[in-house]
Amino acid sequence: MHPSRMTPLLKQLEEQARTLSPEDRARLAETMLESLQSSIPEIDCAWAEETERRVDAVDRGLLPTHSAADVFAEAKTILP
Repeated sequence: MHPSRMTPLLKQLEEQARTLSPEDRARLAETMLESLQSSIPEIDCAWAEETERRVDAVDRGLLPTHSAADVFAEAKTILP
């Protein structure tokens, strides 16, 4: 939203938010973004189950893992 189109309340909230620490601004931004996402319980449950399945598979050595350094090194060779 363009600053000239902001409501007085929104402008005041933005000014107050800018005084927060970077960590608190990030937390506020995350909370605001989450509030825009609608949650579907069946999908949330399915993702939770899939996450548990994958973590279990990694813990049992059934899925390969790669170090962050290796992943970033490979990404540098692929990306421009």
